[in-house]
Amino acid sequence: MDETQHLVCKTDQVRSLEEAAIATGRTAEALMETAGRAAFRALRQRWPRANLITVYCGKGNNGGDGYVLARMAKKGGLSVRLVSLSEPTTPEALAAKHRALSAGLVSESHSTKLLKKTDIVVDALLGIGVSGGVREPMGSLVAEINQSSAPCLSLDVPSGLNADTGSAIGGAVRAEMTVTFIRNKPGLMTGEGPDYAGEVVLEDLQLVGRCETDRELSTAWGLRIDKEWVGENMPLRKRSAHKGDAGYVLVVGGGPGMAGAPVLAGFAALRMGAGRVSIACHPDSWPAGGACPELMVRAVSDREEMSQLISDADVLVIGPGLGQTAWAEEMYEVCVQSKGRKVIDADGLNLLARNPRTLACSVLTPHPGEAGRLVALSSKEVQANRPKVIDELVSKFDATCVLKGVGTLVARSGHPVMLCSRGHSGMATPGMGDVLSGVIGALMAQGAPMHIAAGTGVWCHAVAAELAGADAGRIGMCASDLSPYLRELRSGRPVRQ
Repeated sequence: MDETQHLVCKTDQVRSLEEAAIATGRTAEALMETAGRAAFRALRQRWPRANLITVYCGKGNNGGDGYVLARMAKKGGLSVRLVSLSEPTTPEALAAKHRALSAGLVSESHSTKLLKKTDIVVDALLGIGVSGGVREPMGSLVAEINQSSAPCLSLDVPSGLNADTGSAIGGAVRAEMTVTFIRNKPGLMTGEGPDYAGEVVLEDLQLVGRCETDRELSTAWGLRIDKEWVGENMPLRKRSAHKGDAGYVLVVGGGPGMAGAPVLAGFAALRMGAGRVSIACHPDSWPAGGACPELMVRAVSDREEMSQLISDADVLVIGPGLGQTAWAEEMYEVCVQSKGRKVIDADGLNLLARNPRTLACSVLTPHPGEAGRLVALSSKEVQANRPKVIDELVSKFDATCVLKGVGTLVARSGHPVMLCSRGHSGMATPGMGDVLSGVIGALMAQGAPMHIAAGTGVWCHAVAAELAGADAGRIGMCASDLSPYLRELRSGRPVRQ
Protein backbone atom coordinates (compact mmCIF):
# COMPACT_ATOMS: atom_id res chain seq x y z
CA MET A 1 0.00 0.00 0.00
CA ASP A 2 1.19 3.53 -0.81
CA GLU A 3 2.40 5.17 2.40
CA THR A 4 -0.05 8.06 1.97
CA GLN A 5 -3.01 5.68 1.97
CA HIS A 6 -2.63 4.91 5.66
CA LEU A 7 -1.55 8.34 6.89
CA VAL A 8 -4.26 10.21 8.81
CA CYS A 9 -3.85 13.98 9.10
CA LYS A 10 -5.80 16.71 10.83
CA THR A 11 -6.86 19.77 8.87
CA ASP A 12 -3.93 21.95 9.91
CA GLN A 13 -1.54 19.26 8.69
CA VAL A 14 -3.42 18.94 5.40
CA ARG A 15 -3.19 22.69 4.87
CA SER A 16 0.54 22.57 5.62
CA LEU A 17 1.01 19.83 3.03
CA GLU A 18 -0.89 21.89 0.48
CA GLU A 19 1.25 24.93 1.25
CA ALA A 20 4.39 22.81 0.93
CA ALA A 21 3.26 21.59 -2.48
CA ILE A 22 2.62 25.15 -3.63
CA ALA A 23 6.07 26.15 -2.37
CA THR A 24 7.60 23.48 -4.63
CA GLY A 25 5.90 24.85 -7.73
CA ARG A 26 2.34 23.51 -7.78
CA THR A 27 -0.31 26.22 -7.97
CA ALA A 28 -3.52 26.29 -5.96
CA GLU A 29 -5.46 26.24 -9.24
CA ALA A 30 -3.56 23.15 -10.41
CA LEU A 31 -4.34 21.32 -7.16
CA MET A 32 -8.01 22.26 -7.52
CA GLU A 33 -8.05 21.02 -11.09
CA THR A 34 -6.48 17.72 -10.03
CA ALA A 35 -8.99 17.33 -7.20
CA GLY A 36 -12.04 18.01 -9.35
CA ARG A 37 -10.89 15.67 -12.11
CA ALA A 38 -10.14 12.89 -9.60
CA ALA A 39 -13.57 13.30 -8.01
CA PHE A 40 -15.26 13.06 -11.40
CA ARG A 41 -13.38 9.84 -12.19
CA ALA A 42 -14.57 8.39 -8.89
CA LEU A 43 -18.15 9.44 -9.67
CA ARG A 44 -18.09 7.73 -13.07
CA GLN A 45 -16.57 4.59 -11.63
CA ARG A 46 -19.15 4.36 -8.83
CA TRP A 47 -22.21 5.39 -10.90
CA PRO A 48 -21.41 4.55 -14.55
CA ARG A 49 -25.07 4.84 -15.63
CA ALA A 50 -25.67 8.27 -14.13
CA ASN A 51 -26.80 10.83 -16.68
CA LEU A 52 -28.01 13.87 -14.75
CA ILE A 53 -26.00 15.26 -11.83
CA THR A 54 -26.67 18.27 -9.63
CA VAL A 55 -23.58 19.98 -8.23
CA TYR A 56 -23.87 22.27 -5.19
CA CYS A 57 -20.92 24.64 -4.84
CA GLY A 58 -20.08 26.73 -1.80
CA LYS A 59 -18.04 29.91 -1.70
CA GLY A 60 -14.63 28.43 -0.81
CA ASN A 61 -12.15 26.12 -2.48
CA ASN A 62 -14.40 23.12 -1.84
CA GLY A 63 -16.85 24.84 -4.16
CA GLY A 64 -13.98 25.35 -6.60
CA ASP A 65 -13.43 21.58 -6.68
CA GLY A 66 -17.13 21.26 -7.48
CA TYR A 67 -16.90 23.67 -10.41
CA VAL A 68 -14.07 21.60 -11.88
CA LEU A 69 -16.08 18.39 -11.46
CA ALA A 70 -19.12 20.00 -13.09
CA ARG A 71 -17.03 21.11 -16.07
CA MET A 72 -15.52 17.64 -16.46
CA ALA A 73 -18.98 16.07 -16.26
CA LYS A 74 -20.32 18.30 -19.03
CA LYS A 75 -17.26 17.56 -21.14
CA GLY A 76 -17.89 13.86 -20.52
CA GLY A 77 -21.42 14.07 -21.93
CA LEU A 78 -23.45 14.23 -18.72
CA SER A 79 -26.29 16.64 -18.10
CA VAL A 80 -25.20 18.98 -15.31
CA ARG A 81 -27.16 21.36 -13.14
CA LEU A 82 -24.86 23.75 -11.32
CA VAL A 83 -26.04 25.47 -8.14
CA SER A 84 -23.77 28.25 -6.91
CA LEU A 85 -24.92 29.38 -3.49
CA SER A 86 -22.76 32.50 -3.41
CA GLU A 87 -19.93 34.13 -5.31
CA PRO A 88 -16.56 32.42 -4.69
CA THR A 89 -14.34 34.14 -2.14
CA THR A 90 -10.95 32.78 -3.28
CA PRO A 91 -9.21 33.61 -6.58
CA GLU A 92 -8.80 29.97 -7.59
CA ALA A 93 -12.44 29.10 -6.89
CA LEU A 94 -13.58 32.17 -8.84
CA ALA A 95 -11.38 31.13 -11.76
CA ALA A 96 -12.83 27.60 -11.61
CA LYS A 97 -16.36 29.02 -11.75
CA HIS A 98 -15.52 31.18 -14.76
CA ARG A 99 -14.09 28.17 -16.60
CA ALA A 100 -17.24 26.18 -15.83
CA LEU A 101 -19.49 28.93 -17.16
CA SER A 102 -17.27 29.34 -20.22
CA ALA A 103 -17.75 25.63 -20.91
CA GLY A 104 -21.49 26.23 -21.27
CA LEU A 105 -22.74 25.56 -17.76
CA VAL A 106 -25.38 27.82 -16.26
CA SER A 107 -25.47 28.69 -12.57
CA GLU A 108 -28.94 28.05 -11.15
CA SER A 109 -30.66 28.92 -7.89
CA HIS A 110 -31.54 26.12 -5.51
CA SER A 111 -35.02 24.68 -5.53
CA THR A 112 -36.40 21.46 -4.08
CA LYS A 113 -37.30 20.33 -7.61
CA LEU A 114 -33.61 19.98 -8.46
CA LEU A 115 -33.19 17.28 -5.84
CA LYS A 116 -36.25 15.35 -6.98
CA LYS A 117 -35.07 14.88 -10.54
CA THR A 118 -31.39 13.99 -10.47
CA ASP A 119 -29.30 10.84 -10.58
CA ILE A 120 -26.48 12.10 -8.34
CA VAL A 121 -26.07 15.00 -5.93
CA VAL A 122 -22.55 16.39 -5.55
CA ASP A 123 -21.81 18.13 -2.25
CA ALA A 124 -19.07 20.74 -2.72
CA LEU A 125 -20.42 23.13 -0.12
CA LEU A 126 -18.12 23.35 2.90
CA GLY A 127 -15.29 20.81 2.90
CA ILE A 128 -12.89 20.87 5.85
CA GLY A 129 -13.84 24.37 6.97
CA VAL A 130 -16.50 23.34 9.52
CA SER A 131 -15.68 23.64 13.21
CA GLY A 132 -18.78 24.82 15.07
CA GLY A 133 -21.67 23.26 13.19
CA VAL A 134 -23.76 24.21 10.17
CA ARG A 135 -25.69 27.48 10.29
CA GLU A 136 -28.83 28.45 8.43
CA PRO A 137 -29.68 28.55 5.62
CA MET A 138 -27.04 25.87 4.97
CA GLY A 139 -28.60 23.59 7.58
CA SER A 140 -31.90 23.47 5.71
CA LEU A 141 -30.13 22.68 2.44
CA VAL A 142 -28.20 19.85 4.10
CA ALA A 143 -31.49 18.43 5.39
CA GLU A 144 -33.01 18.61 1.89
CA ILE A 145 -30.02 16.83 0.36
CA ASN A 146 -30.38 14.07 2.95
CA GLN A 147 -34.09 13.71 2.18
CA SER A 148 -33.41 13.28 -1.53
CA SER A 149 -33.59 9.75 -2.91
CA ALA A 150 -30.54 10.42 -5.09
CA PRO A 151 -27.16 9.21 -3.80
CA CYS A 152 -24.71 11.90 -2.77
CA LEU A 153 -21.01 12.30 -3.49
CA SER A 154 -19.21 14.61 -1.06
CA LEU A 155 -15.94 16.29 -1.94
CA ASP A 156 -13.20 16.08 0.71
CA VAL A 157 -15.57 15.91 3.73
CA PRO A 158 -19.39 15.75 3.93
CA SER A 159 -20.60 19.28 4.58
CA GLY A 160 -21.26 19.79 8.28
CA LEU A 161 -18.90 17.05 9.47
CA ASN A 162 -15.89 18.12 11.51
CA ALA A 163 -12.89 16.65 9.71
CA ASP A 164 -10.81 16.48 12.88
CA THR A 165 -13.31 15.03 15.37
CA GLY A 166 -16.03 13.19 13.43
CA SER A 167 -18.69 15.32 15.13
CA ALA A 168 -21.70 16.57 13.16
CA ILE A 169 -23.10 19.37 15.32
CA GLY A 170 -26.29 20.59 13.69
CA GLY A 171 -26.29 17.81 11.10
CA ALA A 172 -24.21 16.94 8.05
CA VAL A 173 -24.65 15.61 4.53
CA ARG A 174 -25.04 11.82 4.45
CA ALA A 175 -22.92 10.80 1.50
CA GLU A 176 -22.82 7.44 -0.19
CA MET A 177 -19.23 8.18 -1.15
CA THR A 178 -16.68 10.78 -0.07
CA VAL A 179 -13.64 11.55 -2.19
CA THR A 180 -11.17 13.07 0.24
CA PHE A 181 -8.07 14.92 -0.88
CA ILE A 182 -4.38 14.91 0.04
CA ARG A 183 -4.66 12.70 3.16
CA ASN A 184 -7.27 10.78 5.14
CA LYS A 185 -8.84 12.76 7.98
CA PRO A 186 -9.73 11.34 11.42
CA GLY A 187 -13.26 12.74 11.28
CA LEU A 188 -14.11 10.51 8.32
CA MET A 189 -13.19 7.35 10.23
CA THR A 190 -14.17 7.81 13.86
CA GLY A 191 -17.08 9.19 15.88
CA GLU A 192 -20.09 9.93 13.68
CA GLY A 193 -17.91 10.23 10.60
CA PRO A 194 -18.48 6.78 9.07
CA ASP A 195 -22.26 7.30 9.26
CA TYR A 196 -21.95 10.40 7.09
CA ALA A 197 -18.96 9.71 4.84
CA GLY A 198 -20.02 6.38 3.33
CA GLU A 199 -17.26 4.83 1.24
CA VAL A 200 -14.12 6.94 1.52
CA VAL A 201 -11.79 7.22 -1.48
CA LEU A 202 -8.47 9.00 -1.01
CA GLU A 203 -7.00 11.05 -3.84
CA ASP A 204 -3.58 12.32 -2.75
CA LEU A 205 -3.40 14.88 -5.63
CA GLN A 206 0.01 13.53 -6.58
CA LEU A 207 1.68 15.05 -3.53
CA VAL A 208 3.67 11.85 -2.96
CA GLY A 209 7.38 12.56 -3.07
CA ARG A 210 6.90 16.31 -2.88
CA CYS A 211 6.46 16.73 0.87
CA GLU A 212 9.22 14.70 2.50
CA THR A 213 7.15 11.56 3.05
CA ASP A 214 9.57 10.04 5.58
CA ARG A 215 9.36 13.13 7.77
CA GLU A 216 5.60 13.18 7.37
CA LEU A 217 5.35 9.58 8.59
CA SER A 218 6.86 10.67 11.90
CA THR A 219 4.79 13.84 12.27
CA ALA A 220 1.35 12.79 10.96
CA TRP A 221 -1.43 12.77 13.53
CA GLY A 222 -2.10 9.10 12.94
CA LEU A 223 -1.83 5.93 10.90
CA ARG A 224 -4.67 3.76 9.64
CA ILE A 225 -4.07 0.14 10.60
CA ASP A 226 -4.16 -2.22 7.62
CA LYS A 227 -3.35 -5.87 6.97
CA GLU A 228 0.15 -5.06 5.68
CA TRP A 229 0.99 -3.25 8.92
CA VAL A 230 -0.45 -6.10 10.97
CA GLY A 231 1.52 -8.66 8.97
CA GLU A 232 4.74 -6.76 9.59
CA ASN A 233 4.09 -6.52 13.33
CA MET A 234 2.61 -9.90 14.20
CA PRO A 235 4.93 -11.80 16.60
CA LEU A 236 6.91 -14.51 14.85
CA ARG A 237 7.15 -18.08 16.11
CA LYS A 238 10.16 -20.33 15.61
CA ARG A 239 9.67 -23.86 14.35
CA SER A 240 11.34 -25.10 17.53
CA ALA A 241 9.14 -23.02 19.85
CA HIS A 242 7.46 -24.55 22.91
CA LYS A 243 4.51 -23.17 24.84
CA GLY A 244 6.76 -21.37 27.30
CA ASP A 245 8.07 -19.24 24.44
CA ALA A 246 4.56 -17.97 23.70
CA GLY A 247 4.02 -16.48 27.14
CA TYR A 248 1.72 -16.93 30.09
CA VAL A 249 -1.44 -14.81 30.43
CA LEU A 250 -3.32 -14.55 33.72
CA VAL A 251 -6.89 -13.23 33.48
CA VAL A 252 -8.11 -11.70 36.73
CA GLY A 253 -11.89 -11.40 36.94
CA GLY A 254 -14.99 -13.47 37.34
CA GLY A 255 -16.68 -12.04 40.39
CA PRO A 256 -19.94 -13.62 41.60
CA GLY A 257 -22.41 -13.92 38.73
CA MET A 258 -19.89 -12.87 36.07
CA ALA A 259 -17.91 -16.03 35.42
CA GLY A 260 -18.29 -15.97 31.63
CA ALA A 261 -16.27 -12.82 30.98
CA PRO A 262 -12.84 -14.15 31.99
CA VAL A 263 -13.52 -17.37 30.08
CA LEU A 264 -14.13 -15.33 26.93
CA ALA A 265 -10.93 -13.36 27.50
CA GLY A 266 -8.92 -16.46 28.32
CA PHE A 267 -10.07 -18.49 25.33
CA ALA A 268 -9.41 -15.54 23.01
CA ALA A 269 -5.88 -15.36 24.39
CA LEU A 270 -5.39 -19.04 23.55
CA ARG A 271 -6.72 -18.55 20.02
CA MET A 272 -4.28 -15.67 19.53
CA GLY A 273 -1.37 -17.91 20.40
CA ALA A 274 -0.65 -17.47 24.10
CA GLY A 275 1.36 -20.45 25.38
CA ARG A 276 -0.83 -20.93 28.43
CA VAL A 277 -3.65 -19.05 30.08
CA SER A 278 -5.02 -19.12 33.61
CA ILE A 279 -8.02 -17.47 35.22
CA ALA A 280 -7.99 -16.14 38.77
CA CYS A 281 -11.60 -15.78 39.88
CA HIS A 282 -13.86 -15.57 42.91
CA PRO A 283 -14.51 -18.98 44.55
CA ASP A 284 -18.20 -18.73 43.60
CA SER A 285 -17.24 -18.55 39.91
CA TRP A 286 -14.73 -21.39 39.88
CA PRO A 287 -17.11 -24.06 38.43
CA ALA A 288 -17.59 -22.05 35.22
CA GLY A 289 -13.99 -22.71 34.26
CA GLY A 290 -14.99 -26.16 33.03
CA ALA A 291 -16.53 -24.54 29.96
CA CYS A 292 -13.04 -24.49 28.45
CA PRO A 293 -10.78 -27.35 29.54
CA GLU A 294 -7.68 -25.69 28.07
CA LEU A 295 -7.91 -22.90 30.65
CA MET A 296 -6.44 -23.34 34.13
CA VAL A 297 -8.87 -21.88 36.66
CA ARG A 298 -7.92 -20.91 40.19
CA ALA A 299 -10.33 -19.78 42.89
CA VAL A 300 -8.69 -16.92 44.76
CA SER A 301 -9.89 -15.73 48.15
CA ASP A 302 -7.24 -13.33 49.39
CA ARG A 303 -4.26 -11.13 48.60
CA GLU A 304 -1.64 -13.79 49.33
CA GLU A 305 -3.12 -16.30 46.89
CA MET A 306 -3.32 -13.67 44.17
CA SER A 307 0.27 -12.55 44.73
CA GLN A 308 1.51 -16.09 44.22
CA LEU A 309 -0.33 -16.43 40.91
CA ILE A 310 0.87 -13.06 39.63
CA SER A 311 4.51 -13.92 40.14
CA ASP A 312 4.49 -16.50 37.32
CA ALA A 313 2.52 -14.51 34.72
CA ASP A 314 4.01 -12.59 31.79
CA VAL A 315 0.88 -10.47 31.29
CA LEU A 316 -2.14 -9.76 33.48
CA VAL A 317 -5.56 -9.10 31.97
CA ILE A 318 -7.42 -7.32 34.75
CA GLY A 319 -11.14 -6.64 34.79
CA PRO A 320 -13.33 -9.03 32.77
CA GLY A 321 -16.30 -9.70 35.05
CA LEU A 322 -14.29 -8.53 38.06
CA GLY A 323 -17.06 -6.53 39.70
CA GLN A 324 -16.59 -3.69 42.17
CA THR A 325 -17.02 -5.53 45.47
CA ALA A 326 -14.55 -5.53 48.35
CA TRP A 327 -13.06 -8.76 46.93
CA ALA A 328 -12.69 -7.11 43.51
CA GLU A 329 -11.01 -4.03 44.97
CA GLU A 330 -8.50 -6.16 46.89
CA MET A 331 -7.61 -8.29 43.86
CA TYR A 332 -7.35 -5.19 41.67
CA GLU A 333 -4.96 -3.46 44.07
CA VAL A 334 -2.67 -6.48 44.24
CA CYS A 335 -2.55 -6.64 40.45
CA VAL A 336 -1.96 -2.97 39.63
CA GLN A 337 0.80 -2.75 42.23
CA SER A 338 2.68 -5.60 40.56
CA LYS A 339 5.55 -4.82 38.19
CA GLY A 340 4.48 -6.83 35.15
CA ARG A 341 2.69 -5.71 32.00
CA LYS A 342 -1.07 -5.44 32.15
CA VAL A 343 -4.23 -5.03 30.11
CA ILE A 344 -6.93 -3.26 32.11
CA ASP A 345 -10.54 -3.47 30.94
CA ALA A 346 -14.13 -3.35 32.19
CA ASP A 347 -14.39 -3.18 35.99
CA GLY A 348 -10.65 -2.75 36.20
CA LEU A 349 -11.19 0.61 34.51
CA ASN A 350 -14.09 1.49 36.79
CA LEU A 351 -11.88 0.85 39.81
CA LEU A 352 -9.10 2.89 38.21
CA ALA A 353 -11.53 5.80 37.77
CA ARG A 354 -12.16 5.77 41.53
CA ASN A 355 -8.45 6.04 42.30
CA PRO A 356 -6.53 7.37 39.25
CA ARG A 357 -2.81 6.64 38.96
CA THR A 358 -0.19 6.42 36.24
CA LEU A 359 0.20 2.95 34.74
CA ALA A 360 3.12 3.08 32.33
CA CYS A 361 3.29 -0.70 31.82
CA SER A 362 -0.39 -1.05 30.98
CA VAL A 363 -2.84 -1.04 28.10
CA LEU A 364 -6.20 0.54 28.96
CA THR A 365 -9.15 -0.49 26.78
CA PRO A 366 -12.18 1.69 27.62
CA HIS A 367 -15.40 2.03 25.67
CA PRO A 368 -16.81 5.60 25.57
CA GLY A 369 -18.67 5.24 28.86
CA GLU A 370 -15.60 3.95 30.69
CA ALA A 371 -13.42 6.58 29.04
CA GLY A 372 -15.81 9.24 30.26
CA ARG A 373 -15.50 8.04 33.83
CA LEU A 374 -11.71 8.08 33.54
CA VAL A 375 -11.58 11.73 32.39
CA ALA A 376 -14.79 13.06 34.01
CA LEU A 377 -16.85 13.41 30.84
CA SER A 378 -20.15 12.00 29.64
CA SER A 379 -20.04 9.36 26.92
CA LYS A 380 -21.67 11.91 24.60
CA GLU A 381 -18.83 14.33 25.26
CA VAL A 382 -16.31 11.57 24.60
CA GLN A 383 -17.90 10.76 21.26
CA ALA A 384 -17.98 14.42 20.26
CA ASN A 385 -14.16 14.57 20.18
CA ARG A 386 -12.60 11.13 20.36
CA PRO A 387 -9.13 12.28 19.20
CA LYS A 388 -8.97 14.81 22.04
CA VAL A 389 -10.11 12.24 24.61
CA ILE A 390 -7.52 9.65 23.58
CA ASP A 391 -4.84 12.30 24.09
CA GLU A 392 -6.25 13.09 27.55
CA LEU A 393 -6.23 9.42 28.52
CA VAL A 394 -2.61 8.95 27.50
CA SER A 395 -1.55 12.12 29.28
CA LYS A 396 -3.40 11.31 32.49
CA PHE A 397 -2.43 7.65 32.87
CA ASP A 398 0.89 7.44 30.96
CA ALA A 399 -0.39 4.21 29.42
CA THR A 400 -1.12 2.78 26.00
CA CYS A 401 -4.81 3.57 25.53
CA VAL A 402 -7.45 2.03 23.28
CA LEU A 403 -10.64 4.06 22.83
CA LYS A 404 -13.12 1.50 21.53
CA GLY A 405 -16.02 2.24 19.22
CA VAL A 406 -16.45 3.06 15.54
CA GLY A 407 -12.98 4.02 14.37
CA THR A 408 -11.17 2.60 17.40
CA LEU A 409 -8.17 4.73 18.39
CA VAL A 410 -4.90 3.39 19.84
CA ALA A 411 -2.40 5.83 21.34
CA ARG A 412 0.83 5.92 23.29
CA SER A 413 3.02 8.90 24.13
CA GLY A 414 5.66 9.52 21.49
CA HIS A 415 3.88 7.59 18.72
CA PRO A 416 1.29 8.53 16.09
CA VAL A 417 -2.27 7.61 16.96
CA MET A 418 -3.39 4.40 15.23
CA LEU A 419 -6.90 4.20 13.82
CA CYS A 420 -8.81 1.03 12.94
CA SER A 421 -11.61 1.54 10.44
CA ARG A 422 -12.62 -2.15 10.33
CA GLY A 423 -15.50 -3.87 12.12
CA HIS A 424 -19.27 -3.36 12.14
CA SER A 425 -22.31 -2.77 14.33
CA GLY A 426 -22.78 -6.48 15.03
CA MET A 427 -19.90 -6.16 17.48
CA ALA A 428 -22.14 -4.21 19.86
CA THR A 429 -22.84 -7.28 21.95
CA PRO A 430 -21.83 -8.52 25.43
CA GLY A 431 -18.36 -9.95 25.80
CA MET A 432 -16.69 -8.32 22.78
CA GLY A 433 -14.51 -6.20 25.02
CA ASP A 434 -13.50 -9.25 27.04
CA VAL A 435 -12.38 -10.98 23.86
CA LEU A 436 -10.34 -7.93 22.83
CA SER A 437 -8.57 -7.78 26.18
CA GLY A 438 -7.55 -11.42 25.81
CA VAL A 439 -6.35 -10.85 22.25
CA ILE A 440 -4.14 -7.93 23.25
CA GLY A 441 -2.83 -9.75 26.31
CA ALA A 442 -1.84 -12.76 24.20
CA LEU A 443 0.11 -10.63 21.73
CA MET A 444 1.92 -8.89 24.58
CA ALA A 445 2.78 -12.26 26.11
CA GLN A 446 4.33 -13.29 22.79
CA GLY A 447 6.67 -10.31 22.88
CA ALA A 448 4.87 -7.54 21.02
CA PRO A 449 5.41 -4.03 22.43
CA MET A 450 2.30 -2.73 24.13
CA HIS A 451 1.18 -0.23 21.49
CA ILE A 452 1.93 -2.72 18.70
CA ALA A 453 -0.02 -5.45 20.50
CA ALA A 454 -2.92 -3.04 20.99
CA GLY A 455 -3.03 -1.95 17.34
CA THR A 456 -2.60 -5.47 16.00
CA GLY A 457 -5.17 -6.84 18.43
CA VAL A 458 -7.77 -4.22 17.62
CA TRP A 459 -7.46 -4.92 13.89
CA CYS A 460 -7.60 -8.72 14.28
CA HIS A 461 -10.61 -8.41 16.60
CA ALA A 462 -12.47 -6.22 14.09
CA VAL A 463 -11.62 -8.33 11.06
CA ALA A 464 -12.56 -11.54 12.89
CA ALA A 465 -15.97 -9.96 13.49
CA GLU A 466 -16.25 -9.09 9.81
CA LEU A 467 -15.45 -12.67 8.82
CA ALA A 468 -17.91 -14.08 11.35
CA GLY A 469 -20.58 -11.69 10.10
CA ALA A 470 -19.92 -12.59 6.48
CA ASP A 471 -20.35 -16.30 7.22
CA ALA A 472 -23.42 -16.22 9.46
CA GLY A 473 -24.78 -12.67 9.59
CA ARG A 474 -24.09 -9.71 11.83
CA ILE A 475 -27.31 -9.68 13.83
CA GLY A 476 -27.20 -12.14 16.70
CA MET A 477 -23.42 -12.39 16.66
CA CYS A 478 -21.88 -13.53 19.96
CA ALA A 479 -18.42 -12.68 21.23
CA SER A 480 -17.41 -16.35 21.20
CA ASP A 481 -18.17 -16.51 17.46
CA LEU A 482 -14.89 -14.70 16.80
CA SER A 483 -12.65 -17.48 18.11
CA PRO A 484 -12.08 -19.55 14.94
CA TYR A 485 -11.42 -16.43 12.89
CA LEU A 486 -8.92 -15.11 15.42
CA ARG A 487 -7.05 -18.38 15.03
CA GLU A 488 -7.03 -17.98 11.24
CA LEU A 489 -5.73 -14.43 11.46
CA ARG A 490 -3.04 -15.31 13.98
CA SER A 491 -1.89 -18.16 11.74
CA GLY A 492 -1.50 -15.84 8.77
CA ARG A 493 -4.35 -17.20 6.68
CA PRO A 494 -5.43 -14.81 3.89
CA VAL A 495 -8.33 -12.57 4.84
CA ARG A 496 -11.30 -14.03 2.95
CA GLN A 497 -12.74 -10.76 1.63
